[in-house]
Amino acid sequence: MFVIDNRSRVPIYEQIKTQILALISSGALRPGDKLPSLRVISAEVHLNINTVKKVFGELERDGVITTVVGSGSYIADSAIRNPMVLKKAEAGLTEALRQARSAGITKEEAMKMVQNLYEEEMK
Repeated sequence: MFVIDNRSRVPIYEQIKTQILALISSGALRPGDKLPSLRVISAEVHLNINTVKKVFGELERDGVITTVVGSGSYIADSAIRNPMVLKKAEAGLTEALRQARSAGITKEEAMKMVQNLYEEEMK
């Protein structure tokens, strides 16, 4: 589920957090979905459990996930409109716009593409 780049300057806990936010932004994780346990994630990516615990703590503090003692952690109902998730979505759009501009796509063409893609996603 998670890919860690040990050569990256981005801290490992930030890499996991970013990937969870990306999964929410893309719709792969939806409100109510259960996340793998701390132990499962730490074993999967060969990390200390405290690193994953830090990620979950920050996501819970930010209102992205909720944790139920004895049951696990779930994507919060408020995760979709959460400022952290919106920031991640905006970063993705910014990068896509940079690529479009470097490919010579005009603002009007880009707006039309976004409208078409948005309508297609809503089907």
